[in-house]
Amino acid sequence: MLSSSTSSLRLHQPTRPHRRHPPAPASPQLASPAAAASRRWAAPLRARPHRGVIRALDAAQPFDYESRAAGLLEERQRLKIAIVGFGNFGQFLARTFARQGHTLLAHSRSDHSALAATLGASFFTDPHDLCECHPDVVLLATSILSAEAVLRSLPVHRLRRNTLFVDVLSVKEFPKNLLLSSLPADFDVICTHPMFGPESARDGWDGLPFVFDKVRVGDCPARRARAEAFLNIFEREGCRMVEMSCAEHDAHAAETQFLTHTVGRMLATLELRSTPINTKGYETLLRLVDNTCSDSFDLYNGLFMYNKNSTELLNRLEWAMDSVKKRLFDGLHDVLRKQLFEGSPHSPDTSNVRK
Repeated sequence: MLSSSTSSLRLHQPTRPHRRHPPAPASPQLASPAAAASRRWAAPLRARPHRGVIRALDAAQPFDYESRAAGLLEERQRLKIAIVGFGNFGQFLARTFARQGHTLLAHSRSDHSALAATLGASFFTDPHDLCECHPDVVLLATSILSAEAVLRSLPVHRLRRNTLFVDVLSVKEFPKNLLLSSLPADFDVICTHPMFGPESARDGWDGLPFVFDKVRVGDCPARRARAEAFLNIFEREGCRMVEMSCAEHDAHAAETQFLTHTVGRMLATLELRSTPINTKGYETLLRLVDNTCSDSFDLYNGLFMYNKNSTELLNRLEWAMDSVKKRLFDGLHDVLRKQLFEGSPHSPDTSNVRK
């Protein structure tokens, strides 16, 4: 009983409040993460001087938004360009395209695979393989005379249905009509003429005219952006961008390019040579011969055959030559007539000559 009562008393005895003593400091090695965190947050906050030092890996990092945005814009403007006609002029353009970071594909009747490799371009002998790579832009850089045959040999059905076609021929109405009649209606077309070449642009393209006509560009942001990205290649090089219709271009080109080539070819037939007493004007003529005759005769022939304004200019040039000759011979005839019928004031006096 006693033990039982005692036990009961012990069970109902009120307990005294327990005094909590601060825990003994634990060694840093034995402290739990929770305890360490408790002490860290319980410690009084002290203001620390800002020194611009990042204290945690997950802290906000500085970000160069302008550089990143510029990089993304440049990446979007990089194009996959297929150059059809990888001759002298196609290679000339490809060097700048490659330097700007565009992906290059090339196709030509002749094997230029070794040279294409030096530019980082992929060369295709089969146009089917070229088209299956789905380029963004197909650049027609053939001669004027072979443009139609080359275009019709391309399996355009293997291209994406809104591919951009660009020509760089020296005449414009002919390729415009050719591209519009040969390509599907969903394809975009830009006719261009870089008014320079490997000789005239050996020191760069800055300030040289680049003529273009957006013949057909789909009303879609992506297609407009692609067209602008291609034109931007020439704008970045400092070209003077001239937007002009194909008909207006051909009218001007007959009086500039075709006339220049005609005069240069005519002078070349004279086999002009440098002399010890060259004038500045004569040296200009020698340079004209070099610049025009460095291009193939096919180019000159194409300028004549595929620009309807060329025939008229040849007639005017012939008329101008006849007019100059007429003035010269009319003056000569006047002198001869005076000598024959009126006597020359400079003829020798023979009145005192002994007979």
